[in-house]
Amino acid sequence: MEKLQLTKDPIIKVGMLIRKPVAEVFEAFINPDITTKFWFTKSSGKLEVGRQITWAWEMYNATALVNVKEIEINKRILVEWGDLGAMTKLEWTFTPYENDSTFVNIVNSGFQGDGDSIVAQALDSLGGFTIVLDGAKVWLEHNINPNLIVDKFPKGLTEH
Repeated sequence: MEKLQLTKDPIIKVGMLIRKPVAEVFEAFINPDITTKFWFTKSSGKLEVGRQITWAWEMYNATALVNVKEIEINKRILVEWGDLGAMTKLEWTFTPYENDSTFVNIVNSGFQGDGDSIVAQALDSLGGFTIVLDGAKVWLEHNINPNLIVDKFPKGLTEH
């Protein structure tokens, strides 16, 4: 196989229309009492500028540090997240749409390592944040915990 070379750093972008008002959707991403219904299982606190939060996925014994950089209420959240020394930039934007709906866009960038590692991280991030938005949509629109995160890697069937 011919060696491939990256000419630009990968940036992942995912989006989803959620049929709820922007204030409700925004709150779902900063308030762990809501976010734990569709994404991580535990958080050390609500997202607030200047805070460092820890998110946990207890079923996988995994955690991520979250440094909250900027918040524009009902418009934008900017954090750095991941493991110390390998944090990436993560940005949500919330755009009001017709009939009290909200378009949520997530951009993740700043992957680190060699080319193979960077591509693997970007692909994992793309799939992961697609699932997060799917879960948020199901929870917020239908009040159903879709169990998408826990079902992504069923114990004994897949590696994560």
